[in-house]
Amino acid sequence: MSNHPLLKVEISQLSIAERIQLAEDLWDSILDRQDEIELDRTQQQELDRRLTQHRQDPNAGSSWETVKQRLGTPK
Repeated sequence: MSNHPLLKVEISQLSIAERIQLAEDLWDSILDRQDEIELDRTQQQELDRRLTQHRQDPNAGSSWETVKQRLGTPK
């Protein structure tokens, strides 16, 4: 990997934990402005389908904590 033009550090020099944290922080910064995200029709339909499925069986799937544990990410 090389330097990202917006970062002052070479990404490959970060530890795995630091890179995971960087990815989480980047994602959180996007979620803070999620009202600016535009979805196309197909994406909206898929989200609607998943929401309907969740409402029909809210206990299906795994919690976020369980997923993080399975992935081995830091808490």
